[in-house]
Amino acid sequence: MPKITPFLWFEDNAEEAVNYYTSIFRNSGITATTRYDEEGAAVSGRPKGSVMTVAFRLDGNDFVALNGGPEFRFSEAISFVVQCDSQEEIDYYWGKLTAGGDEKAQQCGWLKDRYGVSWQVVPAILGELLNIPDPERSRSVMKALIGMKKIDMDAIKQAAGRKRAA
Repeated sequence: MPKITPFLWFEDNAEEAVNYYTSIFRNSGITATTRYDEEGAAVSGRPKGSVMTVAFRLDGNDFVALNGGPEFRFSEAISFVVQCDSQEEIDYYWGKLTAGGDEKAQQCGWLKDRYGVSWQVVPAILGELLNIPDPERSRSVMKALIGMKKIDMDAIKQAAGRKRAA
């Protein structure tokens, strides 16, 4: 079975971004770094010896970051979902990932970090709550969700007709 690894294109700060991300998520770290050699530098216009790629792991998930230049930018068309089991986790990841990011890009748990990467910080039970068989309760969850930037887990549960977290 093939392994699929997200490959993130940064202008010139891949190593900085990877260090930032690995400081946020547990079970994370850099697994390999490659540098531009003479041939790669000539083709890419990047300095010889500068970081080309950084392979890394975030909470057990593999990624690769590339210093590829300014040709391509991140967009909301791709995002990473962080599924949280508690409000404390939501607050933690939201706070870390929004630090220095784009405040305008936030709704329904979506945010854009300081590097332009989009994330969704959501309760792990969100899919279940949005798919409640009772259409009225499901609509109530969606209505509550639409009005939020950072998700309030208790408010979502209340909208679903569930008890507040203890």
